[in-house]
Amino acid sequence: MTTTEWITDIALILVVFRQLREDRLDLRTFLIPLGIVAYVAHTYLDSVPTGGNDLILVGALMGAGAVLGIAGGVCTRVRTAGEHILIKAGAVSAILWVLGMGARMGFQLWTEHGGGADDVARFSVAHHITSDQAWVAAFVLMALTEVVTRLAAIFVRSRMLTAGQPAPASNRVAVRP
Repeated sequence: MTTTEWITDIALILVVFRQLREDRLDLRTFLIPLGIVAYVAHTYLDSVPTGGNDLILVGALMGAGAVLGIAGGVCTRVRTAGEHILIKAGAVSAILWVLGMGARMGFQLWTEHGGGADDVARFSVAHHITSDQAWVAAFVLMALTEVVTRLAAIFVRSRMLTAGQPAPASNRVAVRP
């Protein structure tokens, strides 16, 4: 793994730890993780192979990312405090996030340094996975899907939370009889 890969993998894992303490839901909450996965996708996602069972592999890992992301978003506490929306990742949310983001890093370490390359090659041949790029695409899209679905779940929950609340006093229009 290159230094850049270490930094991006660790940055993605640390994103949720920033949310272990309660903080305001703001644009930064969305832009930091989206920026990191956009960089990873731009850097490592050259193409999505479609031969053999490549799309099944990609779809399976994207499905896993979606499950982890939605579950993580649901397990993140979202509440209002005055005019602000606050979020706090709980233990379950953090574990799911680290599991998803750590899986990619662990897989890469295992295949590059842990003797897993031969096992992955045998699995790929047996299951008609056509190239290394299929694995890269599957894990990058898994991370992207996990980030997007987690943020979408938090966004939807925050909108549901504020949907029934009256507008803040500064935004109310005075109605005169």
